[in-house]
Amino acid sequence: MTDVVFDAATLVTQLVGDRADGWDRDGRLPAKLVRSLAAKGLLCAQLPTLYGGMGLSSMQNGELTAHVGSLCSSLRSLMTSQGMAAWTVQRFGDAQQRMAYLTQLTSGSLAGVAFSEPSAGSDLSAITTSIHAHGDTIVVEGGKVWVTGGDYADLLVVFGRYANGVAAVMVPVDAPGVTIRRVSDPLGCRAAGHADVRLDTVRLPADALLGGAGLPMEFLITAALTYGRLSVAWGCVGIMRACLKATTRHASSRKQSGKPLADHQLVARHLAELLVAEQAATRCCQEASRCWDSGSADLGAAVMVAKHFAAGSAARCAAAAVQVLAGAGAIDGHPVARAYRDAKLMEIIEGSNEICQLLLSKHALAVWS
Repeated sequence: MTDVVFDAATLVTQLVGDRADGWDRDGRLPAKLVRSLAAKGLLCAQLPTLYGGMGLSSMQNGELTAHVGSLCSSLRSLMTSQGMAAWTVQRFGDAQQRMAYLTQLTSGSLAGVAFSEPSAGSDLSAITTSIHAHGDTIVVEGGKVWVTGGDYADLLVVFGRYANGVAAVMVPVDAPGVTIRRVSDPLGCRAAGHADVRLDTVRLPADALLGGAGLPMEFLITAALTYGRLSVAWGCVGIMRACLKATTRHASSRKQSGKPLADHQLVARHLAELLVAEQAATRCCQEASRCWDSGSADLGAAVMVAKHFAAGSAARCAAAAVQVLAGAGAIDGHPVARAYRDAKLMEIIEGSNEICQLLLSKHALAVWS
């Protein structure tokens, strides 16, 4: 880690401490903590310092994301959401929009990104939320589900149909016609503030519409998803590191049949596979971040490989960790029990395993056939 990443990681460690399990059981992160991290630019640390960010590279931000993910996946989820919102504005906003919105996101305001709908999850081409111009205003109509951080958000980046393509619009949650309903008792990342959002004839000033309006979906939405997928992948590395830490400590101290668990070959196999999975996922994420930082044309495929491999590996590693800890790790709120639930969710969000496989198969055919 560089000094700036180390300092940020140290601060997050001090603030989180051993409280993540309690936050998970309560289903809530402390608002003061989250807004404090946002105000320090830590939740979108890849933003340039011009806008109050930390100016980190994708590689540096990835290591910070993994560290946060090793402590609390719910907090890491907000980091992913805030970063994805910031990247969307940075990528498609004009100079005035970038200065206005991005400085909000590094001054304590929180943002969610609204993609999915009741009938449009993996198939985002099925979205029905509409965005259209009406005089000197923009009108948004529709509904979104599973908006990460929506229950904490001040702003939502809402994607919807516009003209012959799609558009992204910045929606304040206190705008008339916006209704936020928290998702109760989600399987994983319980404190991440998942919410369903209803948008009933929401009228906004014209400058709430980001650039790129009317572009095909694959151009606009994929840009935001690429950031989110890479952030999730790094977060999964963090989950694996947390599992490695808990499992090795338990296996070296717990005795079974007169010797430490780690001396039993079948347990040792779990430890070895945990290590290999964490190392391999880290390398996949590093390659994807290298592509991001260098502007490589291979970015999309590298991010998809990282997300797919890291999410699947995190789910398997968390299951192995629970197996090794047995009853000690099967208590709600325990780090590996939390990892088991959180990791499963990572196999679904930002592109399910199956969607990743379909996209990767197309890439394989294009490159290798």
